[in-house]
Amino acid sequence: MRAHQIMTRPVITVTPDTPIIDAANLMLRRHVSGLPVVNTSGKLVGIVSEGDFIRRAEIGTGRKRGRWLRFILGPGKTASDFVQEHGRKISDVMTTSPLTIAEDTALAEIVALMEKNNVKRLPVMRGDQLVGIVSRANLLQAVASLARQVPDPTADDDHIRNRVIDALEKNDWCPFGLSVIVKDGIVHLSGVITDEQSRHAAIVAAENIPGVRAVHDQLCWVDTVSGMYLDPPEADETAKKH
Repeated sequence: MRAHQIMTRPVITVTPDTPIIDAANLMLRRHVSGLPVVNTSGKLVGIVSEGDFIRRAEIGTGRKRGRWLRFILGPGKTASDFVQEHGRKISDVMTTSPLTIAEDTALAEIVALMEKNNVKRLPVMRGDQLVGIVSRANLLQAVASLARQVPDPTADDDHIRNRVIDALEKNDWCPFGLSVIVKDGIVHLSGVITDEQSRHAAIVAAENIPGVRAVHDQLCWVDTVSGMYLDPPEADETAKKH
């Protein structure tokens, strides 16, 4: 399988000038652990993740370095720590020049890159345009959906996948972090919904795509007020079988 067959799209992004508190709230609301950073031209300039919010003055988790260690590290490192802990904009904390992959990058290469560079997500590029993102969650979804030893999805499966995504993306009820995997005409939908009617609508939209033989519902429901999270119905059924 390739990156374009499991990647999440559309990609939720922020800009270098986005306030850190806005980005943190966006990540909580959309249940994502990282966000690509794009400039006004839509060019990828960085990435920000949960780890970038760990050392923050607001929650008293700034680094406590002794005088001797500060002397060894020098003023540059101390100044960098201060920006990381007190900065107000995403540009203050983001990782610049993030590692990226192409749409046709094989899953084995993606896993190797993640392990070698200790990253949890990789932006997917088409030339200099950001077209998707592959996270560990996408890889887990691929394992759960295609656990059997099967060949790569066919060209027809790719066409069905693109039609399903196009049919869902144009609606305001489209699941957040939508991921679609298709194998032998069987569609596996995953992502986050905040209303059960959105689940029904997503399934119906997929079922109406020519070539779709069945739709597996792996959409998770989240309450936007309390943050309560419910696993998809099929996850419960899988758990009962084991």
